[in-house]
Amino acid sequence: MKFRDLSELAARNLREAILRNSLTTLGVAVGVASLVAMLSLGVGLQTLASDRLTKSGLFDAVFVSSRRDFRSPGGDGPRKSSASGPKESPKPLVPPKVLDEDARQNFAKLPNVVDVYPQIRFFTDVRFDNNTYSTNVLGVPESSHSMTAFSGITGQYFSSSTAEEAILQQDFAKDLSNQPASLVGKEITLRYAERRTLSSDEIAKEKDIDAQLDAMMSGGITIVTREKKLRIVGVIESDPSAAIGGFGGGRVFLPIRVAEQLHAAQANDVQDFVRGGGNGKQTYAALTVRVKNPKNVLQVEDAIKKLGYSAFSLLDAARSLRLVFTVFDLFLGLFGSLALTVASLGIINTLVMAILERRREIGVLKSLGATDADVKNLFFAEAGAMGLVGGLLGVTFGWLIGQALTWGTTIYLRRQDLPAVKISSVPWWLAASAILFAIVVSLAAGLYPATRAAKLNPVEALRYE
Repeated sequence: MKFRDLSELAARNLREAILRNSLTTLGVAVGVASLVAMLSLGVGLQTLASDRLTKSGLFDAVFVSSRRDFRSPGGDGPRKSSASGPKESPKPLVPPKVLDEDARQNFAKLPNVVDVYPQIRFFTDVRFDNNTYSTNVLGVPESSHSMTAFSGITGQYFSSSTAEEAILQQDFAKDLSNQPASLVGKEITLRYAERRTLSSDEIAKEKDIDAQLDAMMSGGITIVTREKKLRIVGVIESDPSAAIGGFGGGRVFLPIRVAEQLHAAQANDVQDFVRGGGNGKQTYAALTVRVKNPKNVLQVEDAIKKLGYSAFSLLDAARSLRLVFTVFDLFLGLFGSLALTVASLGIINTLVMAILERRREIGVLKSLGATDADVKNLFFAEAGAMGLVGGLLGVTFGWLIGQALTWGTTIYLRRQDLPAVKISSVPWWLAASAILFAIVVSLAAGLYPATRAAKLNPVEALRYE
């Protein structure tokens, strides 16, 4: 039997019992809709969590520090001699790798690295409205603009990477004014300690011999008091310090290029001076390496470790979260498949009833030369058609259910003064998989009725009343 004849005959048979076939198709649609709605909820929540975590800046970054005073495998120092053997020589110390500007440039050249910046954090006095407030300042990299911490900013983000502007954390802004939003556009003055490197000529100009000796002994480094005026451009509620690399506690945020130009003395300057060998060379306590995608974090982390530095990331937490969502999606899919299983029973019932009603028709087809395969294909075509139409309707209904859930959630969140989120998502692969799954289930449900119809004896079928 030709495909065209088979299709026309199947369509005619479906139209003759349109009410029963429509109800069966609707059952398939309801099953697919429940499956799509549940899985879309899981996909939407997973996408929401992934986007939030990615924008937080925690899972696309590698935190680098220098290895300090570590020894080669075999122990932390000289071993004690045994009663019968000589003393073992101590394991040599591996010199620590210094985090300086050269190391920063080497990290920036690694594949998939988009930004490398130091942790610039220092204590300062903030003068505003004739009052002085002690707090700490953190340099903010350009890549932080996309972080969720700045999405609900009052005011605006920095106008440029070199703008002499500041963003305040809301708790600190409340110390300055009872109305934090009113601070936007006003000026504050930072009073901080500048770390300055003296040249040999500057040391020689010192009139006091003791001062010259102190300058030479300190490697030509001195600390002077500076002031800097900044314009407040925004106030944020959350603290992005952890994602930036400051590990929390930031209150005043500057563009990192501006913070670097201040040369502010930091808590680790003495340690950096010793680590640099007393030559006054700029070193960093830690560097944050930002990568293009969380998928590239392990690759970059391994490359940094091979260079001799300590590196870690928070990707393990993301893996655990992905595992939780995978199990969550699995259970949602299982529960959604139950409704589709019930719908498949309806297909079996419909096609079995069709066999009883169309025994004479089956006998005529066989007497005219139709083979058992032709009869079986006819019933498979009817089952597949119900699965296809039911799958299309089910995907549409499932998408509408997801939209309704998102709409209801948005209304609830707005009443709680929270930002709206999209909790349901139906990607193309989910829609295509649901339709294909509906067709497969329908064909499987039609297997028994089709086989039973193909085995009918044409003589008995023609004699059937």
